[in-house]
Amino acid sequence: MVNAVLNHCKGELSGIGGEARPGIVHRIDKDTSGLLIIAKNDKAHLAVSEQIKNHEVKKTYRALVRGIIKENTGTIDMPIARSKNDRTKMSVDKNGKNAVTHFTVLERFRDYTYIEVTIETGRTHQIRVHMSKIGFPIVGDSVYSNGKNPFGVEGQMLHSYKLEFVHPITKKKMELTAEIPDYFKNVLKTLEPSKI
Repeated sequence: MVNAVLNHCKGELSGIGGEARPGIVHRIDKDTSGLLIIAKNDKAHLAVSEQIKNHEVKKTYRALVRGIIKENTGTIDMPIARSKNDRTKMSVDKNGKNAVTHFTVLERFRDYTYIEVTIETGRTHQIRVHMSKIGFPIVGDSVYSNGKNPFGVEGQMLHSYKLEFVHPITKKKMELTAEIPDYFKNVLKTLEPSKI
């Protein structure tokens, strides 16, 4: 999908990301669906990047995790660094960078929990690392959930659902949402309600 947008806007996007990532202001993990901010010019790109740097862009995700979370809300405040054992992975590390993740339970199922997640910081793989660390890995995450993928989904069931920021030109508050994809909805429909 990102490639389709980039091809459609060829030559009309910010050049700050270079040829490989023209206009892309921030990243989401590979195999995570949903919203990205893409800037049409360098001025807009720099302005939104500054908002991200100052933690002024609110990023909200939806995720399905293994296990039943008993608390209705929670905050995970654990620093994250590159794993010393596997350089392709991240891990919780007391010497890592500050990382804060908040979650709210949307629905509990038998053996699974559907959650909404907001992040104060944007560390690589942050939500996936934090949820795995507290014992609730994201369904389909081949890196942080021991390869368990009972629904055969491609990629993790993590979706960039909402972005809130100030438009760099008009200065209006923007609130953009993207519905979860059909495969995600279909998995939710197959789950049995929790008795907890």
